[in-house]
This record gives sequence, C-alpha cells and structure tokens, in this order.
Amino acid sequence: MATETLAHEHHAPAISPARRFAMNRMGLWLFILSDAFFFAGIFVSRFYLWGATRPHLDQVLGMTVTIVLLVSSYFMYRAEMAIRHDDRGDYLRSILITILLGVAFMGGVVGFEWRTSPVNLRTEGEFAVYGAILFFMTGMHAFHVLTGVILLAILAYRGYKGHFSSRNYWAVQAGAIYWHFVDVVWVFFYPALYLMGTAVGPTH
Repeated sequence: MATETLAHEHHAPAISPARRFAMNRMGLWLFILSDAFFFAGIFVSRFYLWGATRPHLDQVLGMTVTIVLLVSSYFMYRAEMAIRHDDRGDYLRSILITILLGVAFMGGVVGFEWRTSPVNLRTEGEFAVYGAILFFMTGMHAFHVLTGVILLAILAYRGYKGHFSSRNYWAVQAGAIYWHFVDVVWVFFYPALYLMGTAVGPTH
C-alpha cells in the first residue's frame, strides 16, 4: 500500500510555472482585498466617532509626510521598471530611496506626530476618542509601512545578489503592489485625519 502511494505521488503532475504564477498573483490580490476591508473599517470608525470634527493636528507635518510617501511610490515604480529592463543599478538606487522615504514617513508619524499631538492615549473626557482613533489609524498604517520597508529591504538584498531580471521579477512586482496599496490607504487617511471637519479640542 505504501509503495503504491509513493508511486502515485511520484507520478503526480507538477504545477506548471504559469499556473503557479497565477496562484501567487491571486493570493496577493486576495490578501490586498482583505487588508482593504480592514482599513475600510478603521476609516468608517473615524467618521462614526469623530463625525464632522477632528483634533488640532500639525498641518505642515501632515502634508510633509504625505508628500514623502507619494514620492516613495514614484521611486518604487521606477525600481520595478528598472528591473524589467535589466537595469540593476537603477533598481537598487530606486528601491533604496524608497526604503529611506518609508523610514522618513514613519519617523514623521511616530517620531513627531505621536509626540507633539495635542491628543494622545491618556487624553480623558470628551476628547479621549480623538486620541484613540488617531493612534489606531496612524499606528496600523505605520505598521504596514514598516512591513513594507522590511519587504523592500529583502528585495534590495536579493536584487544585489542578482536574483531578479527582466524574465524573473514577480517578487519585485508583488512588493511594488503592496507598497502602492499602503500609499493609497494613506491618500484616504490623510484628509480624514488632517483636513475633514472642524478642528476642536486641545491645541498644541
């Protein structure tokens, strides 16, 4: 019986590269979809709990980190295009710039916004909800940026070792899709946090 099972496994047809690629691609988009529902829930919570108001936040800082993240998307796109054309030098430069911009974004949000915000997790009374939503939205987004930075660092290392080419760049494409997704989420989060509604509560 065991011999027949081994023989069956030995002759089982292997998954073709094209089918494996299609399965990987579908898995990535299913993950993106599930994450989109998660962020959508956070987004809706902001309007349910804040309504037509928002806390006093640093507008210059909010705009700056947004620009930084959008520029990082450009360099991630450039990295993907570079490896498609076997330009490993431009690929490495662009992906490293993307990583640095991602770190700068996290520094702006976690290092400055969290420390200077007039509301925080210790805010009490009627304004306590502002700190809860602010830290939840920015914290979960910053965590996704961090995971993206780690992923891009791995892709940079593998690219340096010559693992990618114009015929083998799916991992880079997947990393780019994830990074652009995280950027798009912030495009919605930024106005919801910094622009929409009347500023109320404590000031800086």
